[in-house]
Amino acid sequence: QVQLVESGGGLVQPGGSLRLSCAASGSIFGALGWYRQAPGKQRELVAVISGGSSIHYLDLVKGRFTISRDNAKNMVYLQMNSLKPEDAAVYYCWGNGRGRDYWGQGTQVTVSS
Repeated sequence: QVQLVESGGGLVQPGGSLRLSCAASGSIFGALGWYRQAPGKQRELVAVISGGSSIHYLDLVKGRFTISRDNAKNMVYLQMNSLKPEDAAVYYCWGNGRGRDYWGQGTQVTVSS
């Protein structure tokens, strides 16, 4: 059974930091990444890291967010710094395993004072 399980969301003040983690299991994953969806908005790609460690970021988060992966542990992380209220959303872990897309259940990130 393929699973992507996120953790690390929560409430943080503007300017604060959070680290999201995603445990991937049940397949061999190539690209892994993070999407987010705010209320009333479409889901958008935040960051993706390929199997070869090529990285792409949404322009809005460049310089503030860092994606990384630990292949030995089948983990992908998203370090989020200098968070803004507009970063608030449900963040979803995504992975491509053997040609299929898989999603986690999502973790809520709230940025508010």
